[in-house]
Amino acid sequence: MKNKSGRYERILQQLKELLTKTSNADARMATIVAVLHHKMDGFFWTGFYCLNAGQLIVRCYQGPVACQVLKPHTGVCWAAIDQKQSIIVPDVELFPGHIACDSRSKSEIVIPLLDNSGEIKGVLDIDSSSLNQFDETDQHYLEQIVNLVYNA
Repeated sequence: MKNKSGRYERILQQLKELLTKTSNADARMATIVAVLHHKMDGFFWTGFYCLNAGQLIVRCYQGPVACQVLKPHTGVCWAAIDQKQSIIVPDVELFPGHIACDSRSKSEIVIPLLDNSGEIKGVLDIDSSSLNQFDETDQHYLEQIVNLVYNA
């Protein structure tokens, strides 16, 4: 736990410095995804899905090819949006309605992306090829990191 927390602390500081260069949300999301994907062990797929005219569409990501549009109100990403809260899934096979974009995905964490007015804009979705990859430490830091998209 302590080692993971330390790594997240360093990433959070790095991102705070990097994200001061622009207020553009797309650029900030792309930077967040790149840093997380390459600096955190076990992150198999890392990306943002954003709402657009009622559809949840992939934005920027790193990892295998993504589902481009997620079936409405199905799966972990939509559950996080519908419930307006982060969701940790230790085993995706046990999550009702899980959308399998890649069969190698075994566990998942999804963090809602809210703008400055509190309106939900999308989610950060991270998959792992290992079971039980994510915990409350990941949630704690990832929520702070996602908040940087609109508040760096």
